[in-house]
Amino acid sequence: MSRKTISLFLALMLFSGCAKILHKGPDYQLKKEQKLITKAQSKIQKCIKENISKNYKGPIPAHSKIDSIKIDLDSLNLNIHLSKHFSYQPFRPENIEATYNLFKKYLGRKFRKFDVTVYSLNEAIESLVPNFFRPNESDYDNSRMPKITERLNPPVFQNLHKKPWQPTNGLFNRNIALWHSHGFYYNLKKNRWEWQRPRLFTTVEDLLPMSFTIPYLVPMLENGGANVFIPRERSLQIHEIVIDNDSSAAFIGEGVYREFNSKHWQQGGAGFGIGSPPYPANLNPFLQGSYRSCRSSEINSAFVEWIPDIPETGRYGVYISYFHSSENVPDARYTVFHCGGITNFLVNQQMGGGTWIYLGEFKFEKGMNSRTGKVLLTNKSRYPKKIVTADAVRFGGGMGNIVRGGKVSGYPRFAEAARYYLQYAGMPDTLVYNLHKDTTDYKDDYQSRGEFVNYLKGKPFGPNKRRDVDGLGIPIDLSLSFHTDAGTDTNDNTIGTLMIYSIEGADTQAVFPDGMSRLANRDLGDIMQTQLVNDIRSKYRPDWNRRALMNADYSEAFRPNVPACLLELLSHQNFGDMKYALSPHFRFDMSRSIYKGMLKFIATQNRCSYVVQPLPVSHFYASFSDSAEVTLNWRPVTDPLEASATPNKYVVYRQIENFDFDNGTLVDTTKFVFNNLDEGVIYSFKVTAANKGGESFPSEILSVCWIDTCENPVLIINGFDRISAPEIVTQPPFKGFANFLDPGVADKYDFNFTGSQFDFDMHSKWRTNDAPGHGASQANFETQIRIGNTFNYPFSHGSAIKKCGYSFVSVSDEAIMDNLVDMNNYQIVDLILGEEKRHFYPEIEKGFGGRLEINRNYQAFPAELQKKIIDYFDEGGNLFVTGAYIGTDLVGFKNKASDDISFAKNKLKIDWQTDHAVVNGEVFSVDSLFLNPFEKIQFNTEPRSDIYTVESPDAIDPASGAKIILRYSENRFSAATAYFGDYSVIVFGFPFETILGEEKRNEVMKAVLCLLSVKK
Repeated sequence: MSRKTISLFLALMLFSGCAKILHKGPDYQLKKEQKLITKAQSKIQKCIKENISKNYKGPIPAHSKIDSIKIDLDSLNLNIHLSKHFSYQPFRPENIEATYNLFKKYLGRKFRKFDVTVYSLNEAIESLVPNFFRPNESDYDNSRMPKITERLNPPVFQNLHKKPWQPTNGLFNRNIALWHSHGFYYNLKKNRWEWQRPRLFTTVEDLLPMSFTIPYLVPMLENGGANVFIPRERSLQIHEIVIDNDSSAAFIGEGVYREFNSKHWQQGGAGFGIGSPPYPANLNPFLQGSYRSCRSSEINSAFVEWIPDIPETGRYGVYISYFHSSENVPDARYTVFHCGGITNFLVNQQMGGGTWIYLGEFKFEKGMNSRTGKVLLTNKSRYPKKIVTADAVRFGGGMGNIVRGGKVSGYPRFAEAARYYLQYAGMPDTLVYNLHKDTTDYKDDYQSRGEFVNYLKGKPFGPNKRRDVDGLGIPIDLSLSFHTDAGTDTNDNTIGTLMIYSIEGADTQAVFPDGMSRLANRDLGDIMQTQLVNDIRSKYRPDWNRRALMNADYSEAFRPNVPACLLELLSHQNFGDMKYALSPHFRFDMSRSIYKGMLKFIATQNRCSYVVQPLPVSHFYASFSDSAEVTLNWRPVTDPLEASATPNKYVVYRQIENFDFDNGTLVDTTKFVFNNLDEGVIYSFKVTAANKGGESFPSEILSVCWIDTCENPVLIINGFDRISAPEIVTQPPFKGFANFLDPGVADKYDFNFTGSQFDFDMHSKWRTNDAPGHGASQANFETQIRIGNTFNYPFSHGSAIKKCGYSFVSVSDEAIMDNLVDMNNYQIVDLILGEEKRHFYPEIEKGFGGRLEINRNYQAFPAELQKKIIDYFDEGGNLFVTGAYIGTDLVGFKNKASDDISFAKNKLKIDWQTDHAVVNGEVFSVDSLFLNPFEKIQFNTEPRSDIYTVESPDAIDPASGAKIILRYSENRFSAATAYFGDYSVIVFGFPFETILGEEKRNEVMKAVLCLLSVKK
């Protein structure tokens, strides 16, 4: 055969073979792929079975399973699609690599040449890593970031006095919508107003998250520069005064509305009108009246005043309203006149009209006073010939005024659900809060909150029924729904933290109206949950449970047309969680974690750096440095969890007498000198730390008073630092919060306490919200404000000292213990201990290395303080010390030391008898050198709005040469002792500041100073 013939034969054979393969190839390849898929599925199933977790931790979270496996033999791609449960874990580059290594290990050599990709939620798990946690900006997914990051318009409003420390790397000009759980609502089926959740462990979920947001989270965000919008009432003031332009007689409360240069002011269109409250369902008060308008000018050519008649001295939230349009000025100038002076605001009237805009909370005196109680709006602007509008101004939160079922709730507005506040705030009913034609307030309430966010922002992000509605034009950056969850664990484990988000909107689309991917929701939720859990594990409980990071169609997660998530921080039904939830320290720290999570998300979204605002300062002390001059000193506090939270500036706030604090003075160092003190005037000071991220919470408050003729000022030491949860009892099956032993100490105030727990049986089951089982609590105290530690007691003590003709200064106990202030420089020392005592949760501490934040040491007399007092006594000092747990903490504490017992007996000269000495708080004098025999003194043992309750005063007998000077009327136990020898010491078994009546406090202080024989 010739070479040519052979070549032709081979070519024909090759062609014939190829034709045969092309004809049978797809079936063959399909069978091969199916065989490989079956094999891969078996191996992956084995991997899941052998590595699945009992919870939502990696490498394979609980309930994970295979949705499908796809193989492409041409490209050698193997795609593993897993159920949504696999996405419940947070993904990072490290655990993604571990996941692939694990799956490849089980797949074996047969699949070694395949490129394996793991999917969940139809996304490669690599894409589920938040941008914030990606190593480089070049790795960012731009589809989940806004196209426009620079915000040219000024904020909705800004406090001009904060401009010197405007947070350039914080949240300035960012707008955040957030809300706290449920609220009091009308149940149509039961025909009653009720909470949406049961009363458990002395509180109710409808109020519990609010105890995080209002005192802590919202101020943190605002200190960072953000404007915060809440669909529930935020002012706790139950009084309300509304002053409107439509009729001088149509006020809520009393007051005056007046215009100056009224010819400049003209009638506008629809605006707020008080009408005839309470309001029926769906009536919009912002359509019942009108607003006023005026042309802007470069000078003050016209202005308006709203002057309220304040029914009771106190703190009132101030709300303004106006009409907004593109023709309005972006810098309307409002001034609030209050007890601390005047505070100026710029309001951008090109957005946010037709609703209540919250400016802040201020102290006002009872009555009508145009110097210290009004709001003023001028037409002065940098933009002349534009429009300034004026409408109603509101002072205080008030009571609920929406009628449902023929009646109002009878509760303060802050306790009510969002549905009713949103009506009062001018939201359109069928688009926002009445989505079910008045058939279910329950659903309307939780569904209204996301639509509130959408109406704030407006088209094309408007309410989901009509996204083209203009709304209020406020560029909302994110929204957060803050809840606590149900669930129990009888072994004292924590249920932990769940985060819910949605990658689909109400329209089932995976993008926002501007095209941005809703994976931004997962980024927000992941960053925040990670921050929370990491901080809890660092400071409170290393085994805190991180629950799912869950994609789900919860209304508050999918309705907002901005990045949003729903937080279930912990279980309000589980005693193991609630031991933390009732701690003020935990509330502060968790609020700070949420703030940090929001800050980091917004910074990443807008490609900018961030700085975390500092922690409050410590070691604060005041001393006279010259005649009519006081010097303040303090120390910064570093945050071991945040390197950027270092202060570089400070703000010193000053209060004169009992008015209110001014707007602050910015300083660069940890020292401030204030001179030209007016003689006989009490000045109070507090300090905040600041940096480019914002401003910290304030320090404790110290007071001073200079009297020229007094050569020996009294030193006041503030040793009352304690804030804490109630006492707990854990004697199974008896578990709970024992308010009857110690109700704890609120941080300034508390509004979430409904009443004491009465069901302590850990096996008691939930039947209904009215009979919720273990943890069931009473309702006799709900909606009342409970006063705690205001950190302002040097003022109370100092006021009485001043009345006796003495100068005084005050310092923190930390400044004494760390040698910053020498007690021996003062002839008399007044030590405030209030309700200071050790608060210890041994069953929480056990196994966690003794380092947990919840077990802060509030020992009344720490070893260093004892040493300083002993040194002071050795120099012949004179000490006045008062507190409810002076003996209890030294002698009655179960882990007491022998040195403590010796200090009580041999130095303070007391012999502790009992805590809970009396109920009624009446004492009488038994020493004529002190007060007239049988003269009575009453200290507070009942809930009041002006001073904390003393639940457990000490009975203390004299020891080692001391004598009794006061006895309790109830049982004749000893209430106070005095010792005079080489040194002098007077000890009260109850706090001096709780003595009722200013005149009586002055009288008692005078008697104390006389006994201590201090010369002026």
